[in-house]
Amino acid sequence: MMKRLLAVVFVLGMMLAYPLSSSASDVLLISTSEQKKVQNHISTVGFKILNANELPNRTVFIYDSSKTINAYSAFFGRNIVLYRGMYIMLDDEDMLAAVLCHEISHSMDSYEGPFRGTFGFLNYTYAPKKYEYKADKRAVDFMVKAGYHPVAAIVMMNKVMGQNRYDWNSSHPLTSRRMMSVYEYIYKKYPEYLVDNKYKTNIYYQNFLLTSKENRAKFQKKIEKNSRGNVDYL
Repeated sequence: MMKRLLAVVFVLGMMLAYPLSSSASDVLLISTSEQKKVQNHISTVGFKILNANELPNRTVFIYDSSKTINAYSAFFGRNIVLYRGMYIMLDDEDMLAAVLCHEISHSMDSYEGPFRGTFGFLNYTYAPKKYEYKADKRAVDFMVKAGYHPVAAIVMMNKVMGQNRYDWNSSHPLTSRRMMSVYEYIYKKYPEYLVDNKYKTNIYYQNFLLTSKENRAKFQKKIEKNSRGNVDYL
């Protein structure tokens, strides 16, 4: 029984580390020069984030030209893969940084634990939502230190990520909850970015304000209850 359990856990870990590759029909035909240009852009932003945050563990960035709208951090290879389908939906470099910072957080986690983090994926397998929330918040810290606007993380999520019907049957929290968690974190730690918010008139940010109205009202009551004054940036 124990052997079967360990086998299942290992398979799940491998699936997290190496997602299934895209089929040939998913690959977008683009020129080699364009691929190189995008690859250099992703790598430049990625290493800027690593260096600005003085992150001591290695990771590299790989551009995949398929139309899949996704990005992931390979646990065993410490590679961060960004698909073209995701890349072309990002409107600016701040949004690109939001995606990379989230995945960099996962990559840094892969170094933690005994045997150089070999079995660290078990922690993620056991509590994936915990690590998604952690990566979202740490991404905000990484972005700020690298000179990017953290509200771009909310804009990126609202534009790119879908909304599951239920939370219990997914490895990721509901996107609406993730956006609200990021908003609260920015409000508490980096409120100046909400005062000087370059995304204030952005349609995706405006849509977030619309769809999060009830949750932000609850947040405001929580702040006022703790005698911290009114929420000025909602």
